[in-house]
Amino acid sequence: MSERIVVIGSGAFGTALAAVMAAEGRVETTLLGRDAALIADLQASRIHEAALPAIRLPDALNFSADPDVISAADIVLFAMPSQAQVEAARHYGPYLAEGATVVTCAKGIDRASARLLTDVLEEALPHHAIAALSGPGFAADIARGLPTAMAIAAADLATAERLAHAISGRTFRLYASDDRIGVQLGGALKNVLAIACGIVEGMGLGDSARAALISRGLAEMSRLVAAMGGKADTVRGLSGLGDLVLTATSHQSRNLRFGISLGRGEPIDFSRGQLVEGAFAAAVASRLAEGCSVEMPITDAVAAVIEGSLDIPTAIEQLMSRPITTE
Repeated sequence: MSERIVVIGSGAFGTALAAVMAAEGRVETTLLGRDAALIADLQASRIHEAALPAIRLPDALNFSADPDVISAADIVLFAMPSQAQVEAARHYGPYLAEGATVVTCAKGIDRASARLLTDVLEEALPHHAIAALSGPGFAADIARGLPTAMAIAAADLATAERLAHAISGRTFRLYASDDRIGVQLGGALKNVLAIACGIVEGMGLGDSARAALISRGLAEMSRLVAAMGGKADTVRGLSGLGDLVLTATSHQSRNLRFGISLGRGEPIDFSRGQLVEGAFAAAVASRLAEGCSVEMPITDAVAAVIEGSLDIPTAIEQLMSRPITTE
């Protein structure tokens, strides 16, 4: 086994990533969680009933609640929500081995600083290479071994390619990129656009409106990526278009379901918005766009609706009455 990998975060996505890597048998994989009782149950039952019901986890997957296991890892995946990544870096950073690479697997933007997760993690972990994993992949599909392809981006292509070879398997394929900006913004903004598509579905506005949102939303993504120094073409790949199509059309998506509830006028507990990445990414992305002088009307509208400063019918009217321009 050429690489030893620890996945931190025993939620659905972290558990699925650990499971698919352990199933290959090429890398020694450990799932690390803070809930010792849960970890003990996973070790005994090999089923995560709360997150991945009825999916048996591989016998080769190791479990631990002891952060000391990180010290033996070559690659450490941070699979906790985006807003918990900085705190996790502070907590687990002292256990990282010299030369270990950290991969952020969250699809969001740091709310406190409005910075990309790789930027805040580099600041917290200055002696470690930081990469980002993103793209279209639901946890249940990954854990079941269904074919899934995602993107992994590092500051240099050689590091991204090493990670792609280490983590990929027969059913889980990673494509390497050196555009961390594009890969991360694609993963974060698609959640915002999925909420918009959910609103369209909830209001019964039809599939044509959804298609328009997906295509114009992709244009918004590419403008912000380019303005922030990334490659506009990146969002036409797995972490942009691929993830957007999946999240904006499948009811497995929490962001889509959240938007549907908004569109139907159902009561929303916004205090739980942290469970839906796009619910707070919208406001952060809107601020980023304003700072870069980039027009992102769909993102702005979603942010305003979530903040309660704009009602949905008015938001739709404003979007449809924008000046006619060339595509």
